Amino acid sequence: MKRRNSFQIMSEILQIAEKGANKTRIVYGANLNFKLLDQYLVELEEDGLITTNVEPGNKIKTTERGLMFNQKYQRLHQFIST
Repeated sequence: MKRRNSFQIMSEILQIAEKGANKTRIVYGANLNFKLLDQYLVELEEDGLITTNVEPGNKIKTTERGLMFNQKYQRLHQFIST
């Protein structure tokens, strides 16, 4: 099994959070633990790639900038893989 790098993990988080997701959904979807997820969420939020809603539900959502980043990352990943 190949290990994922941090960009791959961030891309998975951004993809899961496109329509809004809570931490539990992201933990299971990206196969992470809560401690590691919190570290990634801080970094992603500082970079403006996600927003966290403080209203009921605590939804994490990918921003427009996050969507653009993820699209460019996916294209680059495809280019490298072929």
